[in-house]
Amino acid sequence: MIKTHGFAVQSATSVPAPFDYEQREPGPKDVQISIDFCGVCHSDIHQAHNDWGNGNYPMVPGHEIIGTVKRVGAEVTKFKVGDLAGVGCMVDSCRVCASCKEGEEQYCDKGETVMTYNAKGKDGKYTFGGYGENIVVDEAFVLTVPRNLNPAAVAPLLCAGITTYSPLKHWKAGPGKMIGVIGLGGLGHMALKFSHAFGAKTVQFTRSSAKIADAKRLGADEVILTKEPNWHTSHAGTFDFILDCVSAAHDITPYLALLKRGGTLCTVGLPATPLAISAFSVVQGRKSFAGSNIGGIKETQEMLDFCSEHNIVSDIEMTSFGKIEEAWERVIKGDVKYRFVLDLKTLKS
Repeated sequence: MIKTHGFAVQSATSVPAPFDYEQREPGPKDVQISIDFCGVCHSDIHQAHNDWGNGNYPMVPGHEIIGTVKRVGAEVTKFKVGDLAGVGCMVDSCRVCASCKEGEEQYCDKGETVMTYNAKGKDGKYTFGGYGENIVVDEAFVLTVPRNLNPAAVAPLLCAGITTYSPLKHWKAGPGKMIGVIGLGGLGHMALKFSHAFGAKTVQFTRSSAKIADAKRLGADEVILTKEPNWHTSHAGTFDFILDCVSAAHDITPYLALLKRGGTLCTVGLPATPLAISAFSVVQGRKSFAGSNIGGIKETQEMLDFCSEHNIVSDIEMTSFGKIEEAWERVIKGDVKYRFVLDLKTLKS
């Protein structure tokens, strides 16, 4: 077993603290990665606090992992020692169902997707994530990281990036399409970058006039302030697709009114309380309300290659384990532009 030092939460009310644990020895198809950077995702906090009722402790969060390959199993073909590699939100699945065979492991028909942390692996042991020195993952779930991009800023692409890239691609964002983005945070800022790069006319919805300049810098062609009276009336029926990146409770009815006939509003935010939808909001115009959940390994690699070609990374603020409590507090308040990334080199020094 590989002795590993990291940070874990011991209960839903505790804060991340030093924790020593073990990762498995690499098997024939495994890759051992020495972690250099790990993004701080809001879901790390949700799961640590057991907001979704699925917490298993001790918990080592982190699923936006970038590091250097340290060891490879005898049957590994995609990676060699010294390569830059990434691990996103999942580390295994059943691999035999229709969804898995089609590269949609996140939707495993058997429900056997193994998340990077806070999940039980096929060996019966709980997975530990990126808030630590090492991780061992089957090469089928390890990603090749482009060398031309800042690796720290690539880390959030493995969750915030693919979470927004996947639905924009699925609903065919591109030239001639009007795309809206609700919320300008870790997810929203990536949605703007991708929609712009796809060639769509991209509109940011926000309540804050202070975000107008930043939204345009990130790729918005237009910014609509939703705190203004009747803000939505002049834009009714003009959007092909709207991506909702807000994780707090909010009224989606005005946004449904903005969709064209046959348009779709897709949520990637995860509010703790259900969103209310009036039947009349969707039946008039054959509109759809949908959701999307990360992306498969093949699509995530496609996204990384797309980012390499278009020089896209996340806007980040570096932090360390000595400041992790402060970072979590600021994430909860929405006080970060736009993603924290932990420097694991400070843990190893």
